[in-house]
Order: sequence, then C-alpha cells, then structure tokens
Amino acid sequence: MPRANRYYVPGHAWHITHRCHNRDFLLKYGKDRLNWLRWLFEARKRYGLVILNYMVTSNHIHLLVHDKEGGDAIPRSLQLAAGRTAQAFNQRKDRKGAFWEDRYHATAVQTDQHLAQCIVYMDLNMVRAGAVTHPSLWPHSGYREIQTPPKRYALIDRIALMLLFGMSDSEQLSRSHRRWVEEAIEARRTLRESLWSESVAVGSRAFVGRVKVELGGRGLGRKIVPGAHGHELREDHHAYGNHFDPRNEALSATNLLPWRFFDEESIT
Repeated sequence: MPRANRYYVPGHAWHITHRCHNRDFLLKYGKDRLNWLRWLFEARKRYGLVILNYMVTSNHIHLLVHDKEGGDAIPRSLQLAAGRTAQAFNQRKDRKGAFWEDRYHATAVQTDQHLAQCIVYMDLNMVRAGAVTHPSLWPHSGYREIQTPPKRYALIDRIALMLLFGMSDSEQLSRSHRRWVEEAIEARRTLRESLWSESVAVGSRAFVGRVKVELGGRGLGRKIVPGAHGHELREDHHAYGNHFDPRNEALSATNLLPWRFFDEESIT
C-alpha cells in the first residue's frame, strides 16, 4: 500500500504526487482514471478528505488537499483510492505485481498566492504533456469542476477553496481561476517546475522555515532555497519525476469510457 514520504506533518495544504510503478502507463485507459476518481469520491465521504484540486494522467496523479485539523484522512484516502484502482486493474488484466510506486510525495503549500500557482500548475499538466491544448479538454481533472460545479457528486470543496482565498462568491472563484490559467497559457508558463513535486514545502521564507521547525529532526540538513515562486524546503534527492512517452496516444483525452457513477448533469 502507498505510504507518505517521510517528511509529512499534519496541518497544511498538501500537493500530493503518486506515479505508477516504473512510470508505466497503467492509467492510460479512461475507465481506470475514472475508477481512481470514483474511489477518491468515496474517500471524501468516508474520511472527510478536503479536496482542493486533482489531476489524473496516464501514469501518475496529482491531488491537492487541505489538512487543517491533522488526522489520518490523507493516508487513508490515498490507500483506498490507490488500492481499489490497482485491484480492479490487475483483476481485469489478470496481472500481478505493483501498480504504484511505493511512496507518494507530499509538498506543503502555503495557502496564499502559492496555492493558486499550484492549482494552475496542476491544471496545465496535460497541456505540458502535449495531450491537450487547454485544461478544459482533459476531463479527469479539477479544472472543469472549479469552472462549472456539478450539482451532484462534487469532489472539490469549493467552500474550503473560497475561505482559503478570502472569497465569498462562488462565481468569483471561477472567474479568478479561469484568469489565472489563461494568463499562464498566454505567458507560456507551461514548463515542468520541480518544486511542486520534489520540495518538502513551498511558500514564503517564514512559512518554509516554520515547516522545517515542525519537522523536528527530520528537517535537519534540509536547505531553504529561493525559487521562482518564493522559497522551497528542498529534498536531498529527486523524489518524483514526470516521464512521458513520446507516443502521446496513451495520453489522449479521447481515450475514454463512460463514468456511469456520475449522472449526465454532473459531467460538463
């Protein structure tokens, strides 16, 4: 079962990345990406997971959550979604062996403009991979849900997002989110940025320093370095790396199967 990296501490917003074993495209079929989201929804119901954004690609997932109170909602949710997705895939394919990398990586993100930057970075994942030209064209991500909230079976906690951004209007959230993404596309800010999936924490110097203190002995030797988006508490090795096969048919947004778990009005 997947485990968190050893730097995890409760009480923050966390950008979680988890890739398939050996970077294989085990999520290349739409039914498997949808199955992971189905179990993520179940985790939200069971454990009260506060989801701020998500992205499911063909060989890894991104998940942005808020862990304000601490507890075990995050590890239990990741265990449920990852375990059930792997089980269903292996049974269907008569396959044995690991489906996921042993550990998922969690990066603490300061809940200010850094949170907005992280959301945009997640949204642009498949644009970055060359699979789609706009995040609205990739259905297995939170972009559409933030833009047009479903009437039923919502994954993203819009109230939590609005509170974190100091917004009181749901439409303001959609407008701001759309503007952030369009500005990034226009400025061609679509390159991979390792800080979101290789750092222990991202934010202001004070925030990153606080996370380092909270880590106690585990924070010793970790460097706080300035970066393109403030400061980072860095790993001493590359904990995570995207890998995309040049044959992008495995990444195609049209490689889909219906998600009957949702009714039609919830898919936009």
